[in-house]
Amino acid sequence: MSQSESIRRPARYEELQVRGLRHRVVWWGKPSETPLVLLHGFKDSGLTWQFVVDCLPDTWSCVAPDWRGFGGTEWAPASYWFPDYFADLDALLDALVPHHPARVVGHSMGGHIASLFAGIRTRRLSWLVNLEGMGLPRSSPAAAPARYREWMDQVRSGPKTQRYHSVEQLATLLRARNPRLTAFRAGFIAEAWTRAVGERRELAADPQHSIVNPLLYRRDEAEACWRAVEVPVLLLIGEESELRERLGADGTDAYFRSLFQDIRIATMPGCGHMMQHEDPQSVADRIMEFARAAG
Repeated sequence: MSQSESIRRPARYEELQVRGLRHRVVWWGKPSETPLVLLHGFKDSGLTWQFVVDCLPDTWSCVAPDWRGFGGTEWAPASYWFPDYFADLDALLDALVPHHPARVVGHSMGGHIASLFAGIRTRRLSWLVNLEGMGLPRSSPAAAPARYREWMDQVRSGPKTQRYHSVEQLATLLRARNPRLTAFRAGFIAEAWTRAVGERRELAADPQHSIVNPLLYRRDEAEACWRAVEVPVLLLIGEESELRERLGADGTDAYFRSLFQDIRIATMPGCGHMMQHEDPQSVADRIMEFARAAG
């Protein structure tokens, strides 16, 4: 973003029917069959890629879909299962980048989906920039009884909708949690993450997402997908992020390099997990450098 803290490239919206759900898609730039595909993280929305898009060249066409149950996309009628996002991405790429391997940037959950997808559909991507989308800590089968119990308790009590008095209230909370956010960006994100309900605002994300997954994270399966990835990957990790500490031995550069055939790893100085909101210019610079190197 520029120092003036304003929107430079206006967004436009499109709706696509994807696997029975209406998906909102955000576009920037001239229509193209080879757009840069931007995938948001958990409880985020495609619109908040705005800050990075504003730092990319005007000649780049960019598109950011909202995942099912997030942003402006419809909520699923029942539960959410992670493999559905692979099938959704498969269908979205067929609609958005129908005739070429896709250039993809994903953050957190979006980066994780894309990194696994790249090992499932090995020829569908051209390259991938992954912003801390390296999954959850390794789990033990011994944790299964407690996890199922926790899930059943939450299903019994039902999901809780998060409501706020105003966009300004949420923006203040966001800056309190993440002081690296400017006031402008916090307000923009708060607006993008919520919708009006009467005189109040509530999160646009389906509250069902807040219910714990009854299935433990199976890191061995993720690793099998990563070993099958054939395209160049750039992994960005925030210097002030908790990712490495959270993953432990699975969060080292040596670990990441042991899994991917062609990976470059870069640390983002002064950034936490939400680096695309905190320092979009540096993220955009890394994307452009990697795009040039990857051809």
